[in-house]
Formats: sequence, structure tokens, C-alpha cells
Amino acid sequence: MKISRKIAGALALSAAAAVVLAGCTSRNDPGQTAEPGATDGASTEDLTIAFVPKLQGIPYFEAMNTGGQQAAEELGFEWLYQGPTTADAAAQADIVRSFIQQGVDVLFVAPNDPNSMAPLLEEAQAAGIHVATTDTDAPDSVREVFVNQASVDGIGEALTDTLLEAMGGSGQYAIVSCGETAANLNAWIEVQEAYTASEYPDAEIVDIVYAGEDQAAATQMATDLMNSHPELTGLVGECTSSAPGVAQAVEDAGRTGEVFTVGLGTPQSMLPYLESGSSSGSILWDVEALGYLTGWAGVQLATDGDLGDLSGVDNEALAEAEYDEASGVLLLGPPTVFTAENAGDYDY
Repeated sequence: MKISRKIAGALALSAAAAVVLAGCTSRNDPGQTAEPGATDGASTEDLTIAFVPKLQGIPYFEAMNTGGQQAAEELGFEWLYQGPTTADAAAQADIVRSFIQQGVDVLFVAPNDPNSMAPLLEEAQAAGIHVATTDTDAPDSVREVFVNQASVDGIGEALTDTLLEAMGGSGQYAIVSCGETAANLNAWIEVQEAYTASEYPDAEIVDIVYAGEDQAAATQMATDLMNSHPELTGLVGECTSSAPGVAQAVEDAGRTGEVFTVGLGTPQSMLPYLESGSSSGSILWDVEALGYLTGWAGVQLATDGDLGDLSGVDNEALAEAEYDEASGVLLLGPPTVFTAENAGDYDY
């Protein structure tokens, strides 16, 4: 079943939230005054929820956008989506400033640089906008919630296990990551380093390089790594552009079956490599469901809803979502390992 069909009707407002929303009055009613971003007394028709991805135009974030759009259609809010054309923190900051000036109600960001984004999130909050992160956190910021795709340990360990199983439990491998300051990627790498050392004593990470969000650069870096480390038998593509990039490098070098790769790639982008054997597995999650959950969380923030009331999650892709109030993390669920057998079931 295609994910676009699976996600239909995946989430609904809780009964309590629905009652609140049903009784809401438009903030555009005569005599009502509202600051930018204010939502007290607003119906979902008046809500604007904006999402600024790391960059626009790659399959991963376009799939998140699809999920957000579907949430908007079903829950009745306006979904705004805009990101930079390269994974550039300064360009992303300009878009965030634009949404602050527009006075959106809720602002979600997947920050390229969490530290430089933190002051902008504070500025947005001061303007009356609910601020949150999704896909990538800015933990040292004023964000109200982080919509997390999967646990850090779950992703890092799944990447390691899938690769080392293909490598026979031993050998040298390298990581082709993306942005050097991306909090999620760096957290996963830390887990991979510790988990490899503890669980696979005969394996070693020999290098970590950064290709930005450039698939061609990832392919070239993977090629260089194979040349500079003749004993290398594994490569990890740490994001959705480097995952197909490292697999392509192995194919180009004619080393399928000698150098094994895994990565965080979208199902359709990885399917040819999974079928050819140049990738042993893609560790990811239901990206459209993550976008939908982001939109749903935005409604809860704007209407003072209960992020912990996930009773409306009656869909397989979202059934394991849970909220931790102490950390402010809304977790989609455990990661999924995509293979040649199941990657074709998804249309992104």
C-alpha cells in the first residue's frame, strides 16, 4: 500500500481539542484584537503553521511537506513551506525572519545550525509565535516541542547493526555525513562510535567527512575514502543525499559485494541500490507521517491542546507516537529498515 494512502486519516484531533476548536471564534471577527501569532479564540481556519526545512527540493523534505499539506487539508489550517535551495544556515535564517514578519501562528524549523537559529526562535517567540523544531532539534533554544522522527539510539544502532551484519561483524568503515553542525546527524554519529566500540570490537570507524546536502559531493568523497583506505569495507551515508551518494560510488567503482553501504535514504531514491546490492539497507522512518505529525503538533500548540493525547493515532505508521513532557519531545516511533523487499511500497 502506498504511503499516500496509508496516511489518509492517520491523525484526528482528540475529542477535547475538537470541542475547543468547534467553539472558537475567528480572530478576524469585528472588535477582536490579536497580536501576530496569537491564537486564543482562533479556529483552525485562521491558523497559519509554517515549516522551514534545511533545504527545499530534495525528496525527504518534499515528502514531509506532503504530509504537512495533508494534515492541513484534514485539520483545516494553512500550511506554509519554504526552505533555502542549499543547506545554508544564513539563507535559512532569512526565511525564518520572513515568517516572523508575516506573523505566522506556529513556526517549525529543521535547523541547519541549531546554535545560530536559537536567537531567531527567541525573536519569534517574543513576537507571539509558537516555536518548535522538527526533524532536527535546537535543544538549547526556546522551542516548545521537538517532533522527533526516531530515537537517537534507535537510529545509530540500526545503522551500525545493518552495516556490520553485511560486513560480517568486522572491518573498517567510514561515514559520509552532511552538515557539520546538524545536531541530529552528530548525535547519531556519537551513538555509532560508542556502539561500534562496545558491540563490534573487530570493527573500526576510520574517517568521518562532510558533504553538505550534495549527493554528487558525497559520491566523490566516498570514492576518495575507498582510495585512501584500501582496507575499507563499509560506508555510511548519514543523510538522505549522502545515502544514495555512497552507494553510487560503490557501483561506479565496481565494488558491489566488496564494500557495503547503508544510510538514511528515502525509499524510492534507494530502491535501485537496494536491488543492485550496492546498499544493504536504508534506515529511515515514515517521512510523510513525520510531516503530518508536525502539522498536528502545530494545531495542539496553537489551541493549547494536549500533545500527550495521541488517542487519534490509529494508523500503523503513527501508532507508536508518544510525547515526553519532561523533554518536550514528540516521538514518531522506532526507525524502519528499508530493503529491496519493502522500499517499493512507498511512493517518495
